[in-house]
Amino acid sequence: MGEYILYGLVLGFSAGISPGPLLALVVSQTLRHNFIEGVKIAVAPLLTDVPIVLLSTFLLMSLAKTNTILGIISLAGCIFLCWLAWETATQSKVQMNLNKAEPRSYLRGIVTNFLSPHPYLFWISVGSPLIVKGYQENPLNPALFLVSFYLLIVGSKIGVAYIITRYRHFLEGKAYQVIMKILGLILFLFALVFFKDGIQLLNS
Repeated sequence: MGEYILYGLVLGFSAGISPGPLLALVVSQTLRHNFIEGVKIAVAPLLTDVPIVLLSTFLLMSLAKTNTILGIISLAGCIFLCWLAWETATQSKVQMNLNKAEPRSYLRGIVTNFLSPHPYLFWISVGSPLIVKGYQENPLNPALFLVSFYLLIVGSKIGVAYIITRYRHFLEGKAYQVIMKILGLILFLFALVFFKDGIQLLNS
């Protein structure tokens, strides 16, 4: 069970601090308004991801006995994680440009996350396969994964809002770049796990 908590923590933290539309909105809202407005944006995944998670997991559960399809999906997850690893490791800094700040609104945060391709790609190729695999091993694993994932994806974005409030230059400094490179390496190691699982499923 511990490995699914680890998956959730690392993937959630990586998604939480990696540059993207939602993080840009957290940054701009915090800079333009205040910490609380950044928090409002940070909680958007809790509201938008539910239908994505349910639908993708339901589809994968219906294919749980089709090893060839699951193998292909695992290999697709490997490719997606490799892309995330590269994108994460090569990111230099988070741009803080108030000219691109979005208007203050819970709705804006929800729409931004819901229309971003990242949640769909992640849950179809990575998140849902982990849920299905974890459930087959222990019904408690999916809950552990989801709780740890959302604790970190939301918590880390709230942390970013707090850091911007207190130390806004951190996200443009070397410490942030080092953290991103370490996360990129960890994501690549996870990609190797998905590659191994995919090959095993295709050969079974």
